[in-house]
Amino acid sequence: MIAPITGKFRRQIIKDISIALGLGAIGGAAWWNLYHIPNVQRRDAFYAKLEANKQ
Repeated sequence: MIAPITGKFRRQIIKDISIALGLGAIGGAAWWNLYHIPNVQRRDAFYAKLEANKQ
């Protein structure tokens, strides 16, 4: 008789959740550092230049 497979579903769920959280954290950090921060710096530079020209 073949032995039943025990714990496989739980291990798969833990692996799936771990991978999803890891990829989400990596993706969020990449978006923050590669898109958001440079965009905010460009915006701040624009408004600083606008303010300097106004005076």
